[in-house]
Formats: sequence, C-alpha cells, structure tokens
Amino acid sequence: MSRYEQMFARLTGGGAFIPFCVLGDPTPRDSLGILEAMVRGGADALELGIPFSDPVADGPTIQAADVRALEAGTTPTKAFEVIAAFRERHADVPIGLLVYANLVESPGRERFYQRAHDAGVDSVLVADVPTIEAAPFVEAASSAGIEPVLIATPNASPEQLARIAALSSGYTYVVSRAGVTGTHQDAGCSHGELLAKLDELGAPPCVLGFGISTPAHVRAALQAGAAGAISGSAVVRIIERHHDAPTRTNAIEAFMAKMKAATLL
Repeated sequence: MSRYEQMFARLTGGGAFIPFCVLGDPTPRDSLGILEAMVRGGADALELGIPFSDPVADGPTIQAADVRALEAGTTPTKAFEVIAAFRERHADVPIGLLVYANLVESPGRERFYQRAHDAGVDSVLVADVPTIEAAPFVEAASSAGIEPVLIATPNASPEQLARIAALSSGYTYVVSRAGVTGTHQDAGCSHGELLAKLDELGAPPCVLGFGISTPAHVRAALQAGAAGAISGSAVVRIIERHHDAPTRTNAIEAFMAKMKAATLL
C-alpha cells in the first residue's frame, strides 16, 4: 500500500487534514521546523510548494510566500533537501508537491520526478497543466514511482472528470470554488454531486481545497463527502505573521490541532 492508502485506511470515522506551505518561507533553515510543527499539531499529510515566480493558481498570500522564499535563496535543490531531511524523521507521513510546469520542464520531467522520488515525495500536482495535456506528466511521474494528482473543478465536463479519475493517483484535489487560493473567506463546500460522481468513476479519495481556513470549513468539506481538506493560505498567514520561530511553531501547532479536531466527525 502507498502512504496515502495507509493514511486513508487509518482514518476510520473521520477525514484527513492536509496543510500547505511554501518551502523556504521564510527561509530554508526555518522550513524543517515548520513541517515538524505541522505534524506535531496533527497533520495527516503535507502538501508543499517549491517557490516559483508566477504561481498563477495562488492568491496574494501564497504569492507573497513564494517571493519571500525566493528572496531567501530557496532553490528546488534546497527544497528537496528540506523534504529529504523531513522524510528521514517521518517514514509514514505522505508528502505531496504542488508545483508549476516550468519547475518540472526546466530540468526535464524524468529528472524532476526522479529527484522528487529520491527526496521522499509521494505525489506531485502540476497546477497549471490542463487535464488534456496531463498524460506526459502522469507517465513520467508514474515511471519514477510518484503518484500524479489532478485537479477536479466544479465546472469540469463529464469527459474531463472521467479522465481525471483515470489518471489521478494518491488522492484527487477537488477545487471548492472558482478563482485562486486565499481570496475568499467562505469555502464553497456544496459539492456532494461532484464528489459522488468522482467516486462513481473510481477516482482516488477526494480532498477539498481552496478557501479552507476554519474548522467549520473542514467539517463542511467532510459532510459534503470529501475524504479530507487542504488548507494553505491560512497556514501561510501564520508563517507571515510570526517572525520568532518558537512563537511561529506554537501558533502552527495550535492551528493544526483545531483543524484536525474538526475532521473527527
């Protein structure tokens, strides 16, 4: 069983809480402590970004985190080093990357996915690759032992949903609403029909993302039929607000604990 399969199997009577952050924000040196705080607080898996200059799916909060990380000298190599250090300490926690196509294509798809695998990554979601162009990325990922994650949107056609279900592995990222991350206070979690359709098509477990920032959002996502919830901008705001490392990790742990408690339905 993959780490994702093992994780979902463990979550009887509840769902997964998966936080997101940008590696290297505020610095590469701080990143490992942030990941450790997430797990101590109750995160079931991690979704991580490698900083990129043009993260088109992300709103201003995560864009600012990318800028901070890049200004701190974070490169893909340093990001993979942080992941590898975390993996040495945590053999069972699933690690996913949410990246952009330039980061994959620049070194070459095969090399990127192999580096990800060697660092201990389980899945990769390439946010700006449309479903119709996903096959080469899926093939390269699978060849390297990486699970390809695709995004399902509320306006996806039946044909697109069938393709997403066929190509995705690990989990399916279901967008809670149209737009970019972190720009609305209310998450749109009324997606029972979409989630049911993906389940009918045999898609991997659906995890709802975009706009998940409170325990109420997490509960609504699971009540709609999702297997878990991803929260990004809310986590990144904590990192942005707290410049003292102990204060920052305490705040992250407290937020994780509240969000995780909301998954225990």
